[in-house]
Amino acid sequence: MELTKQQLAWIEKWFVEIDLEKERVTYKNLRNWTKIYRLSDPEEQVRLEWFLDLVTKYQYEPKNIGLEVEMPKRVPNQLADLVIYEDWVENKYFVIEFKKANITDNEFEQAVKQWIWNGRVLKSKYFWTIAGETVRFFEEGKDDSLDDAFYSIPVKYGKPEEWTFTKWGVVDLEPVTMESLETALSKAHQSIWRGGKRNPAEAFWEVAKIIFIKVADEKKWRKIWEPYQFQRKRNESTHKLKARIDEIYEIERQKDKQVFQEEIKLNDKELAAVVEHLQRLNFNKTDLDIKWEAFQKFLWNFFKWEFGQYFTPNTVTRFCIDLFAPEMDNTSKVLDTSCGSGWFLLKALDVMREKASEYYENWTVEHFNYWHSFAENYLYWIEINESIARVAKMNMILHDDGHTNVISHDWLEPIENMTKLNLWFKENWFDYIFTNPPFGAVVKKTESDYLGSFELWKSWNKERPAQKTEILFIERFHQFLKPNWKISVVLPDWILTNSSLQYVREWILEHFKLLWVISLPQDAFRYYWAWVKSSVLVMEKWWTKKEKDYKIFMATVDKIGIDATGRKCDNELPQIAEQFREFLKNPANF
Repeated sequence: MELTKQQLAWIEKWFVEIDLEKERVTYKNLRNWTKIYRLSDPEEQVRLEWFLDLVTKYQYEPKNIGLEVEMPKRVPNQLADLVIYEDWVENKYFVIEFKKANITDNEFEQAVKQWIWNGRVLKSKYFWTIAGETVRFFEEGKDDSLDDAFYSIPVKYGKPEEWTFTKWGVVDLEPVTMESLETALSKAHQSIWRGGKRNPAEAFWEVAKIIFIKVADEKKWRKIWEPYQFQRKRNESTHKLKARIDEIYEIERQKDKQVFQEEIKLNDKELAAVVEHLQRLNFNKTDLDIKWEAFQKFLWNFFKWEFGQYFTPNTVTRFCIDLFAPEMDNTSKVLDTSCGSGWFLLKALDVMREKASEYYENWTVEHFNYWHSFAENYLYWIEINESIARVAKMNMILHDDGHTNVISHDWLEPIENMTKLNLWFKENWFDYIFTNPPFGAVVKKTESDYLGSFELWKSWNKERPAQKTEILFIERFHQFLKPNWKISVVLPDWILTNSSLQYVREWILEHFKLLWVISLPQDAFRYYWAWVKSSVLVMEKWWTKKEKDYKIFMATVDKIGIDATGRKCDNELPQIAEQFREFLKNPANF
């Protein structure tokens, strides 16, 4: 919830005083006087956010709200977290139980039973339980069956609406914090995984399908006050909800068969639980950096255990692209030759959004068209694993699209085979390549009929029985890149230092102008379970004229913004990038 400065000042003066230094919140002018609580308590943070909503959005006056309300004497030591009374009378209208956001489904169900019981003891009209973004309401006379739950909060003692979330309505979908998004994704996965009753990979794909539907529903054109379809209606059974979600999914799946082919495998109750966790979120309007971090964490374990892959740290990814951000525009043709989940090109897209803001107002058609045309027409990806390619497409959809130019293919095979899949995958066509190719795999001559087509298959014209993929990648970079254009790539240091690979280094210098080498710290990738010492190489493809003597920018970086444990630390990369730009302008000064 976003409040104006005037609203915040008004609320603090009359109803809530927040002391961040002492980590406490004071609720004022309540039905049961003033209350002070610890703001460090996760449940208190949830209650504070909802209290502000109840006062501002739903128009309930604090004089009719009680906190920690005692139950009847026959129920000793029981307190109701929040009670809304009917105006000027003792009748209880709402009884609310707050729980920390990241509780499990089983803990949530126990909380549901607890507050329904509390509400009945207090003879309340409505009973709620709230755990972060997961919310469930019941009304008097209903039991705790999921089919009897609803989600629409009545405004000032009114009647609950049929639909909770409507465009520009009393309750529209709102952007969320990183913590809320991470928690919601984790809870959705746990609801499907069910403590091991379903394969974790299968659970991941089911969550991905549901998010695919959610994002598509948010993007759909709708009139003001028109409801979103990805939500549970009032008095809607889980069976009817599933039928509507399945219908939306089938429509979107037919529009875009590249992403998902199979049906949703969840039963009614599982699907209802996931919708419950996600329906309040606005994926499209949530800050890009928040989505980046949250989805990187969500995807991390899946990639690590299912595919044995690791991520490039966010700071390194952005660094590789920022080097050339000033000279790029929305017609620059950009390629990642081993895209994984797609983080390099997502950062390129992020750069183009920033450029759009330099020319146009945010949220204008011109702003959207500037970066969206880049995403649709000039971002290209290759990924050998079809499942990972689907993740990359899914990731791009979540970050505002650009997924149509992702192909699943062994990119060391002849380029003409890729051209058959997408006409724009061809030699001498790309302006920039940003990538971190997988290390350690080996291509054997006896197993591959294309190895002989690579010059780097040989060592000083001597044929080899096998070659590492990261060495062959270097030659493929050269084939895809336009003359005089550039590549920024993460490579293992042994290519630069191993005496037996002098022939590789000579090949690089013969075909590229080496602009710089940045040595990354030993533990740069350790948080993502990779221990290979690496460097960032920036190279420009030679054309006909080759310089014999030129300067190469070289530096060593100790801090990259994240340490081996995943904690944030100093980041020397932006300063190094600025020095490199100065070097390109005038190498003689270095």
